[in-house]
Order: sequence, then C-alpha cells, then structure tokens
Amino acid sequence: MLRRAPREGTPMTLNIAVQMDPIETINIAGDSTFAIMLAAQPRGHRLWHYQAGDLSYRDGRVTAPAREIRVQRVAGDHFSFGEAKTLDLGADVDAVLMRQDPPFDLAYITATHLLERIADKTLVVNDPASVRNAPEKLFVLDYARFMPPTLITRRLDEARAFHAEHKEVVVKPLYGNAGSAVFHVGRNDANLAALTELFGQVWREPFMVQAFLPDVAKGDKRIVLVDGVPAGAINRLPKDGEIRSNLAAGGSAHATDLTPREAEICAALGPELARRGLLFVGIDVIAGYLTEINVTSPTGIVAIDRFNGTDTPTLILERIEEKVKMRG
Repeated sequence: MLRRAPREGTPMTLNIAVQMDPIETINIAGDSTFAIMLAAQPRGHRLWHYQAGDLSYRDGRVTAPAREIRVQRVAGDHFSFGEAKTLDLGADVDAVLMRQDPPFDLAYITATHLLERIADKTLVVNDPASVRNAPEKLFVLDYARFMPPTLITRRLDEARAFHAEHKEVVVKPLYGNAGSAVFHVGRNDANLAALTELFGQVWREPFMVQAFLPDVAKGDKRIVLVDGVPAGAINRLPKDGEIRSNLAAGGSAHATDLTPREAEICAALGPELARRGLLFVGIDVIAGYLTEINVTSPTGIVAIDRFNGTDTPTLILERIEEKVKMRG
C-alpha cells in the first residue's frame, strides 16, 4: 500500500491519481490537466496516470492499474512513466483528479458512480456525484434568469414555434462537447426539420434550441471559477465563417476582464459550486448571457494565465491541499 500524506504540517506531499485521456495525445501547449500536473511536481506531489476504462470494483474496493508519471513541457518528450501499480483509490491516494474529456455518456456516468464509492475516503475533484448531477446544458437551467431564451425538446412543432418566435436559433446536442454538432438556423433556413430528424436519429435524448446571439461574433467568454471564486477569463473569438468560438473548433483566445453582469453571474453560481464540491468549473457567457456550466473537464486556464500572469494550476492545487488537510 502507498503511504498517504500526513494531514498536519507543511509542505503537504500528496499521492494524486489523474484519471484522464491518453497522455500521448494531449496538446501540451493548452491542456489544463497537463498544466496542473506540471504545477504539482515542484510542490512535491507524486502523480499517477490511468484512464477511466481502467476502473474496477470488487469487494468494496475501487482499483485501477496506474503508472507513476513525470511531465515536462517538451513537445514530443512531455512525459515519462515509472512504477506501475494497481492502486486502491480509496486507500492508496489522497486525491483523484477526474479529468477525462466528454462525451458525457453512460461510460462517463459509470465512472462517476464508481468514484463516488471512494469519495468519503479520498478527495475526488470534481465531486463525482455532483458531476453526474450537473451536466453542462441542464445544470445551467437552475440559472435560467441569466440565460438566453432556451428550449429543450425532441418535437419538431416545438422547435418550429421557437424558431418562428426568435427568427434565428442555434441547435445543439444536450451532451455534446467542444462545439461539436452545433448548428445555426437562420431566418429563412429550411433545414430545421432535417436537423430535428437527424438529432432524433443520432441521439435518444432531447436537444437544445437557443435564441441566436449575434454578439457571438464579439466573443464567447470562458470564465474559470476555483471553489466558487472567479480565477480569470478569456474571450474566445470564432474564426471567419463560424459561430463556434470553442478553441477546439478553431476559435482564438484573447485577454478580457469581467463585466458587472458577469461578476453578478459568478456571485450567483459560486456558493452552489463550492457546496457541491465542484472545485474547477468553466462557465460560458455570450453578450452577458450564461450558456453553459462546464464541470466535467473544463479548459482554458493556460490561456488565462498567459494573458493575466496568474497561476491557476497552483490555485487549484492549494485548494486541493486544503481540502485534503481538512478531511483529517
């Protein structure tokens, strides 16, 4: 068995298991998980890497075959694996970072159920039950007063009536990510019926329709909150001919500050995020309207820190260390 960190005294050296996608394929220039791992090493923390599909449950124990890992910001040589070990996630480590990318599907949900079984013994970031109960495009409905007009449906007649009322709309899957399958339906666009049919064939769940916000051309702001407190923001601009500003869809990042409206949104969300154990969250705001609350594997901290001269990974690690210590 690995030795957990003592709960008293500083510095605190933690065993941290990172549940993420294959380390070989990440973009080290902008990957938030990689940035957190880089910041953890000089703090003395021991890192372990495994993938969500490695999780197993037996006789009350949740385990994963993991490999100790060290990282460095060198393209093509950004990681090295050390000791391989089957970790008992409820006994061997101090914290688990649940950082695999969506889709938010049954495999993702199953991983949250398994990690929930060790959450009373080991800190899981973000809290797995809260992640499961807060899908980005549904959790945001709790704050509908900040949202653009929104419809969730599978029915063509509902979608047509909404389109007729708002003239231009955006149609997107409830559980998509990185801007995938997001469609703009203009005033005289005849594709709404075909899109509704397509979404019904590809996904069993309803889809989301929102009033189109023309000011998306001025940017889609990603605001990162750490334990409910804003840590910084970037403004993401779509490339020419696009409405999607996600960096993964070709958007570009630019420096920005919070407006009074955005500060109001953060103040409304922050306490509930902290209460739910959603320590690292990214929210999306367009023209003062809240569109998503990202809790599964938020990104953006590398660009935020580059523009602002901040150190969000260290801020996240400090909160993790504090929470582990508070557990006693």
